[in-house]
Amino acid sequence: MLTSIESKVRSVELPLMELFYSIQGEGFHQGRAATFIRLGGCDVGCVWCDVKESWDASGHPLMHVEEMAEQVLKFPSEICIVTGGEPTMYDLLPLTTSIHQVGKKTHLETAAVYPLTGDWDWICISPKKFKAPLMENMKLADELKVIVFNKSDFEWAEEYGKQVSPQCKLFLQPEWSKEKEMLPLLVEYVKQHPEWQISLQIHKYLNIP
Repeated sequence: MLTSIESKVRSVELPLMELFYSIQGEGFHQGRAATFIRLGGCDVGCVWCDVKESWDASGHPLMHVEEMAEQVLKFPSEICIVTGGEPTMYDLLPLTTSIHQVGKKTHLETAAVYPLTGDWDWICISPKKFKAPLMENMKLADELKVIVFNKSDFEWAEEYGKQVSPQCKLFLQPEWSKEKEMLPLLVEYVKQHPEWQISLQIHKYLNIP
C-alpha cells in the first residue's frame, strides 16, 4: 500500500521548461557539475531576466515529478538544482521527495516571493526589487545572492544581509549587461565589506548553458 506522500508524489505534474546537465556558474557552488530542473512560470518580472521564455507556465509541458527524478538519475553529479522561472509558485515537496529517493541532493534557486516548500539541502535566495521576498523565508537561506544593477543596490543588499542567519553565505553578482561597469565597484565594496563575496556568471564566460 502506498503511503500518503508516495501517493501525492505520483499524482504531481509540474511545468518543465528544461532539464539539463551543466556547471553551476554562480554563487557558493560555482564550478561544480549539476543537473538543472528549470520550471516554467514566473510573476516576478525582472526586466533583465535572460530566461523570459520561462515566465508563461502554459508554454511548457507538464511532467510527473517521478519522471524528472528518473532523468536526474542519468547524470553523475550528486547536485540537482531546481530553478525557474520562480519555482516556489508550486508545492515542491513531491519533487524534492522524488529527487532524494534517487539519491541526489536538492538545491533551490528562488526569489522567495512565495512560502518555501520542499526538503532542501541548499537554498539560494536572490531577492528582486520587482517583487519582494517574504521576510519569513530569509532565515532559511544558506546563500544570499544579490544582483547588482546600479550603485544603489549595495545599500539594498545590506538590508537583506541583515535578514539572513549568521551562517548564510553572502554574494554580490553584477548583472550581466552592466558587468564591466559594476564589477570594479563590487571589487572595492567587497574589499571594504569582506563578509560579502563576488559571484560571477562563469557559465557565460564558458559559453555553456
